[in-house]
Amino acid sequence: MNIILLSGGSGKRLWPLSNDARSKQFLKVLKEDNQTLKSMVQRVWGQLKRVNLSESTIIATSKTQVDMIQNQLGYKTDLVTEPSRRDTFPAIALSAAYLFSIKNIPIGETVAVLPVDPYVQDGFFEKVNELEEILENSNAEIALIGVTPTYPSSKYGYIIPNNDLDLVYNTVKQFTEKPTEETAGKLIEQNALWNCGVFAFKLGFIIQILEERGLPTNYYELLECYDRLPKISFDYEVVEKTENVVVLPYNGYWKDLGTWRTLTEEMSTNQIGKGNITEDCKETHLINELDIPITVLGVSNVIVAASPDGILVADKDKSPQIKEIIGQYENRPMYEERRWGWYKVLDHLKTDDNYEVLTKRIGVKAGKNLSYQFHHQRSEVWTIIKGEGVFVQNDKLRVVRQGDVLQIPVTDKHGLKAVTDLEMIEVQTGTQLIEEDIVRVFMNWDEVEEHCYSILEESLV
Repeated sequence: MNIILLSGGSGKRLWPLSNDARSKQFLKVLKEDNQTLKSMVQRVWGQLKRVNLSESTIIATSKTQVDMIQNQLGYKTDLVTEPSRRDTFPAIALSAAYLFSIKNIPIGETVAVLPVDPYVQDGFFEKVNELEEILENSNAEIALIGVTPTYPSSKYGYIIPNNDLDLVYNTVKQFTEKPTEETAGKLIEQNALWNCGVFAFKLGFIIQILEERGLPTNYYELLECYDRLPKISFDYEVVEKTENVVVLPYNGYWKDLGTWRTLTEEMSTNQIGKGNITEDCKETHLINELDIPITVLGVSNVIVAASPDGILVADKDKSPQIKEIIGQYENRPMYEERRWGWYKVLDHLKTDDNYEVLTKRIGVKAGKNLSYQFHHQRSEVWTIIKGEGVFVQNDKLRVVRQGDVLQIPVTDKHGLKAVTDLEMIEVQTGTQLIEEDIVRVFMNWDEVEEHCYSILEESLV
């Protein structure tokens, strides 16, 4: 079986820890048995490994999440990167084309699609394994997993089966998307199941859909015309229009950790980061990513979350409303994890004549490197505050250590590799401090060294 793991969204209900660059699935707030903090995506990836599914898994994601995934899961993770965010149908179609034309997966093989952020036990993934056999036995075009509801909820979609849930699987009668709690209660009386966004099909099923629409089944060709795909969910565009659909009931533990209420219910500690929560606070959680302490005194059922992007103090039951409020903010993300480490924005100043100054604290993991690059619109000053590395500027290499100050004028080529864990303060100044003003010469450090040594050899001849 092949797995497509969908990693998208911005997780705005978990602001200020989540932002456009760091969605909810990357927040390291869940403790594992060894007491280390893990993110949702790390937890799910570990579960896929334990049921021998990780080797046949690809992750469909956006450009903004690639560095974060590589940082948390490693470089060997097989990624399908959307050129733009267009919902789950285009993402799954692109992934199917990748499996078909790049991985050469036969069209008769089963493909299962999973969201990246469910909170489940390992038994859930054993149930995912069963979808392949269900497709074979039922001759259905799509097989779903439906979760047995524990209460009437308006947050989830519902799958209404045709038959008794005592059967191994059931045909699907209809779908109802996020009903009122009253309607949800009536649906549950009809043995309705929560739609957890997990479904399986034969690869040829999606390839045929692409062919019928006159769309290419070659991955690179589909990338070129990606904007022709409708911006719509797979549920609406495919599942609900397909007649031959079956559902496999799952009555184990399942939770969507999409709000501060549900996320904190699964945290094994009520405090992460500097600060104090007094004993008279009940069901209160503090997550502090800042270097200043926060004290929570005498308030219950509250989430206090602080990051470089902002500070939230909210009643947990009211916290989902934050999604609407932060829509008014247009600030750049103040914290990001990258393939090489992380950075935190310390200050950003923009003058009336459009001159900008951006100050970052940057951490580069030992053995990792920043790309060899240059800029047209900005100069930079790097001050090494921790560790040791190798710095390259205009094809010349040198060792740098704590206390070194590196001046990088406009158009100077520059890069860095950390020998030990390294931190520095970067001050950017210029008229346009944007990601697009990065011209990368080399990404791989071996290529940087080979290039610099060849330049040196030529100069000695």
